[in-house]
Amino acid sequence: MTTMDILTLMKDRARRNELLARHTTARIGGPADLLIEARTIDELIALAQRADDIGMTYTVLGGGANVLVSDRGIRGLVIINRSKEVKYTVRDISAHLEVDSGVVLATLARDCIERGLMGFEWAIGIPGTIGGAVVGNAGAHGVETSTNLNMVKVMRRGFAPEYWTPRQLAFSYRKSALKQYAATERPIVLVALFDLKRDHRTNLERRAAEYIAKRKTSQPPGATMGSMFKNPPGDYAGRLIEAAGLKGTVHGGAMVSPVHANFFVNVNGNATAHDFKALIDQAQTAVSEQFNINLELEIELLGEWDVTTTKIGA
Repeated sequence: MTTMDILTLMKDRARRNELLARHTTARIGGPADLLIEARTIDELIALAQRADDIGMTYTVLGGGANVLVSDRGIRGLVIINRSKEVKYTVRDISAHLEVDSGVVLATLARDCIERGLMGFEWAIGIPGTIGGAVVGNAGAHGVETSTNLNMVKVMRRGFAPEYWTPRQLAFSYRKSALKQYAATERPIVLVALFDLKRDHRTNLERRAAEYIAKRKTSQPPGATMGSMFKNPPGDYAGRLIEAAGLKGTVHGGAMVSPVHANFFVNVNGNATAHDFKALIDQAQTAVSEQFNINLELEIELLGEWDVTTTKIGA
């Protein structure tokens, strides 16, 4: 099995040296050696398995939120997960959903609201996908992905696709057990199963409108990757960064948002990953020195990065 086998499989979608800035919400990221879009779960499985067969490393991207891709890009194969199928089984007072991992959270939220299904209003306006949301237990407004989750279909390197229960996934704040296996078994979320309750559409629309209004006043517009850091126990990352005097700090084309300090913005679309990493390092250092708190990234760094800390002005 060779690289050409993958190119032949989906030659109309295969691109070499594709800039990943075109596929991330922060509009940042260097080239992928090879990029292919998977439009179904079967295609996603086939691409990952073929890459494994030939010893090619691969990275799966969904909506490109919550990731910072290095300026050097990502080696090997990058699979953009565009799987979109959602199966609804609606009963009198409840519903069961089977959702492909490439489905965008905001799209699913709107569809559920239109169908009178309660449970995804928190995701209105969020650009990430179900797959990433499961891995990182994404959430907002007191609700998390795990809240209504029934089961997840997962594929790991060397294993046939299998179903994992919430207990096996060991969900916690912005974390799941899938992250523990990322470096070794490279698990891929294929399909997520949810159990939702029915509610009046007007109630859901009102709640969603409240969430949208809150996001507009508390989160900055523009190209970002979402919340930069996890909130430490009993505190908020944004408050700590602001208290450290970094709100509005600029490095190159990146800025710590003056609206919410836990959001870093690609101000004019010209920021580099190096700019963002410099601000990340500065925020972690300042908060550690001033408050003895270690801020943990909520986003994921992808691609090739220098081992040494990035300094402002470097």
